[in-house]
Amino acid sequence: MSENLTANLPEFLKTVNTRHLFTMRLDVKAGVIIGQTPNGFKRATVVTGGIFDGDRLSGIVLDGGTDWQLVRPDHSVMLDVRLNLKTTDGELISMAYKGIRTGAAEILKRVDAGEAVDPSTYYFRIIATFETASPSYSWLNNIIAIGIGSRGATGPTYSLFELL
Repeated sequence: MSENLTANLPEFLKTVNTRHLFTMRLDVKAGVIIGQTPNGFKRATVVTGGIFDGDRLSGIVLDGGTDWQLVRPDHSVMLDVRLNLKTTDGELISMAYKGIRTGAAEILKRVDAGEAVDPSTYYFRIIATFETASPSYSWLNNIIAIGIGSRGATGPTYSLFELL
């Protein structure tokens, strides 16, 4: 028995709407190589800073974030990242995201080498959540953001969008 569930959905549930949240560039440095584990090759890089800029919030990425990466046998990179943001008005926000960077092996090799690679030639997506004690930015505690990334020589750049 086949039922077309999508046809019976309200219009609100048939699409995903977003609003640009901010663009973020991270500066990273080589970190710890854990090595080959049963799940893949594990490494952790250190986020030394960065910036973020959007209509509703902008500021800097504080030194001390971590970017845990699991490189799977298919060369896809699974990301698990924790950052602290400081807004231009001095408020602190914790940001966590998970993601995946994948594509053709030759493209991923160039990305990992720090080459400038057209971001449309590989898949780099994240899902982010936030925590803050700031009354001004408390709305961030209740949203999920998705992002599209690219990887440059000094670190990634993301365009993040609030899921509406």
